[in-house]
Amino acid sequence: MIEAAINISEGKNKALVDKLSKLNSTLDTHSDPYHNRSVITLACEPKQLQLDIAQLVQMAIQTLDLSTHQGVHPRFGVVDVVPFVDLDNNLDLSRAIEQRDQFAKWAGEDLEVPCFLYGPRQNESTRSLPELRKGAFVDFLPDFGPPKPHPKAGAIAVGARGVLIAYNLWLLEPDLEKARAIAKKIRSKDLRALGIQVGNHVQVSLNLINPYCFGPEKAYDLISTHAQIARAELVGLIPEKILTKINPTRWEQLDLSQEKTIESRLKSKILS
Repeated sequence: MIEAAINISEGKNKALVDKLSKLNSTLDTHSDPYHNRSVITLACEPKQLQLDIAQLVQMAIQTLDLSTHQGVHPRFGVVDVVPFVDLDNNLDLSRAIEQRDQFAKWAGEDLEVPCFLYGPRQNESTRSLPELRKGAFVDFLPDFGPPKPHPKAGAIAVGARGVLIAYNLWLLEPDLEKARAIAKKIRSKDLRALGIQVGNHVQVSLNLINPYCFGPEKAYDLISTHAQIARAELVGLIPEKILTKINPTRWEQLDLSQEKTIESRLKSKILS
């Protein structure tokens, strides 16, 4: 079973996002109008997954235009990030790499959208997503596709990685500079962070890179030592194994539940 969390640069047009995410393998859709971004989580066997992602990506590229996009989240493509995760083996990335490279080759050659790989790469050092965003088209060329951004679709970051949790913590005090200072201070190999203005509020937007060791509760408690937290927001889904490590009395505070696990959504999909 392979998971792909497709990051689309559209979070305001609900009807369009619903249309993009109407696939048999869709487990979850999370949209934010201020980020102007949606995360559509798919999971199924590899062959069907490639077909579903192709359908979603083609529709997004035909419909969206990066040149008119406005949102607070960093992006360089209408289909901004396509990460592949092997849900059956979080340590061996070989199947995720195979799926990543297959999709990137297709999107680069057939759709003519530049694709940059992140994660382990053959005969080269591992590249992180932040490194990719910083160096794309400047320090290195796409791994697949044309050497310049697509005029409307931009480019796609295509990754192979272990389980990651996207997590937002909204601060009680709407102080953007404070949120940015906190994000800068807490960044580590296990934690990526950005301070972002979201309407009249601010949030510290997080990627928990090693959630089995540093999960949502640790992120929440760390940031609460620097500022009061108004609320937490899980983006996408969480593995059941990580959820069950956390005291159930804290689940509501952390925006977690059994229904927000990958396993629960997969079970519901099978039963339906």
